[in-house]
Amino acid sequence: MNDNQLLRYSRQILLPQIDVEGQEKLLDSRALIIGLGGLGSPAAMYLAAAGVGSLALNDYDVVEISNLQRQIAHGTENIGEPKAVSARKALERLNPDVRVTELTSRLEGAQLEQEIARADVVLDCSDNFTTRFAVNAACVRTRTPLVSGAVIRFEGQLAVFTPGVGNNPCYNCLYADHGELAESCVQTGVLAPLPGIIGSLQALEAIKLLTGVGEPLVGRLLLLDALSMEWNQMILKRNPRCPTCAGSA
Repeated sequence: MNDNQLLRYSRQILLPQIDVEGQEKLLDSRALIIGLGGLGSPAAMYLAAAGVGSLALNDYDVVEISNLQRQIAHGTENIGEPKAVSARKALERLNPDVRVTELTSRLEGAQLEQEIARADVVLDCSDNFTTRFAVNAACVRTRTPLVSGAVIRFEGQLAVFTPGVGNNPCYNCLYADHGELAESCVQTGVLAPLPGIIGSLQALEAIKLLTGVGEPLVGRLLLLDALSMEWNQMILKRNPRCPTCAGSA
């Protein structure tokens, strides 16, 4: 770590749980962020600011004016630009030391699994169940930690999955991969700061996983009702008949 890095990350290094060793772990880490919208924008920005050395950004959509109410990595000047490209520019302005890779096509099949296998942690910031199930399945196969977030209306949720560790559940243990609801922010709306709250927490959980600090949100589902500002927590159990992770431990 050079002098500029010691100064840039000094407030984290001051934390005894992080110290120089933890910061070096972050600098040597690679995170894959799937979705650079309301959740992925703050998650990516905080991971870049915190010094995660390599960030892979996956989004095959382009920036639209309706995104700008909540997707803070993008600006008016980025309308019409691929979100992964727009986000890369924002992260490089924030921290030019971070190595950013743009992935502007839909990750599927072998390519999805390959990118996930290269990552030390995956942040699922997507907005549909098809992607979430595919990402979860690839994480289970590669035993890559997964930080999953979701928001809609005034509600948010967050969970961490660590495939292959003990008897921990996967995303498919929580949600069945059939009977998907068609609801999304496009149909029902979302309050602007809510994705920022959940996306920032996704970055926090990813940093905990990468550094080994604290107790990650494994086996628990954190729920936020922003209207009443109430947080609730559910304990998650592994489904012994889960079609994705049964027999994978």
